[in-house]
Amino acid sequence: MYIGEVSKLTGASAKAIRLYELLGLLGTVVRKGSYRIYDDNHVRTVILIKDAQSIGVSLAEFKRLLGDKTVLSWDVVSTFLDQKSKAIEEQINLLHQQQSMIHTYQDNIKKCLETN
Repeated sequence: MYIGEVSKLTGASAKAIRLYELLGLLGTVVRKGSYRIYDDNHVRTVILIKDAQSIGVSLAEFKRLLGDKTVLSWDVVSTFLDQKSKAIEEQINLLHQQQSMIHTYQDNIKKCLETN
């Protein structure tokens, strides 16, 4: 199938699909003249890339997950997702701390305004 059909099936732009190929995320893409010919595996990979991006995985991270393979190891993905989840939890904790500090500052400002 051609890039337009892959784009329709995945919701990824043709430009994004070309970038994925350029970065080596799609494995081998057969060419027929000046046209790229994609298969179902390419479609699944593009969908997986988009899903990964939706949870904050960068293309560089995705490339590291792939390594020199064209198929992801589920063990590697599971470990990566555990790490990603822990990093998000740390971010959430930091944001809660920052929010608490903001509330303290707001309370202090209110007290200052009330005394004036």
